[in-house]
Amino acid sequence: MYTERRYGYWTTIKWSRKGLFFGAITGAIAYLLHEIVGHEWFFVPWQPVALVGTALAFYLGFKNNASYDRLWEARKIWGAIVNGSRSFASAVIGFVSNLHAVEKHSETELHAIRRRLIFRHLAWLTSLRFQMRTARVWEHTEERLSKYFPNFNTPEFNSRLETELEQFLSEEELMHLEGVSNRATQILRLQTIDLQRLREKGLIDDFRHMELQGFVSAMYDEQGKSERIKNFPFPRQYASIPMLLIKLVSILLPLALIHELESLDPSLMWSAIPFNAIVTWVFVLMEMIGDYSENPFEGTYNDIPISSISRTIEIDLKEMLGETDIPPAIQAVDGMLM
Repeated sequence: MYTERRYGYWTTIKWSRKGLFFGAITGAIAYLLHEIVGHEWFFVPWQPVALVGTALAFYLGFKNNASYDRLWEARKIWGAIVNGSRSFASAVIGFVSNLHAVEKHSETELHAIRRRLIFRHLAWLTSLRFQMRTARVWEHTEERLSKYFPNFNTPEFNSRLETELEQFLSEEELMHLEGVSNRATQILRLQTIDLQRLREKGLIDDFRHMELQGFVSAMYDEQGKSERIKNFPFPRQYASIPMLLIKLVSILLPLALIHELESLDPSLMWSAIPFNAIVTWVFVLMEMIGDYSENPFEGTYNDIPISSISRTIEIDLKEMLGETDIPPAIQAVDGMLM
């Protein structure tokens, strides 16, 4: 997520410069063909090109709206994870007690149980964010962030999930996760088993057990919603066709521009090259905005900052427990927060 007031002009141009170059090249080819062969062989009426350009603008508007919906839904999902995590930790701290216990536990033992439940929740959160960063073939895995923001690194690409989980789970729990395809799902399963055991010991009553299990079920829901966005790509027909139409407009537009400019002043025909470059660049820029917004978990500059969100949750939950080893909040680097 970009946190500065606006993208720099040079960064924006550098990011989308291929559109500028393509428009300049197609404009130059059209101009050279006109000069060599003559306009009667390379002439396109202005009206059809305008109609195609208008249709393309509507198409890009639809794509960008749909891409933004995916981005905003992802943000709402992780906002719900923040709220649910805080509520779960608060409930664990308040619900786990000796009130209905068959065998009384010391406050130290009760604190250890609460800590185990909350740390297991942080393990689930860690597994989920690593799963969201796993590359898919339709994502922009070839560039990540280093291409445009060389000083920034996505945390999940520079550490191992197994190492991260060691600080939250016991060795026995880590063994249960070996070889499974979806660690986040299995961690919530362990959470359910542990809550049932606490109910059997009377450390939580029926009502409180149902409330805590309700939080676990809610996390299953949010995980499933995240996986739906991650694993189902923006339909490829909507993702691919706009660029084909942009190339078509970029080829036809200078043929119409040269004729219009020639009727005004033959000495201005060369200006079809920069005009076509600018128009093509605008269309390409609009297409790229939608293209880079449709995958909000891929680990690039328009992502939902799930690493930062997860760290915020970790800080809040550890402070609720009274832990002293509190990690610092993740800070934006070069205006990028992940």
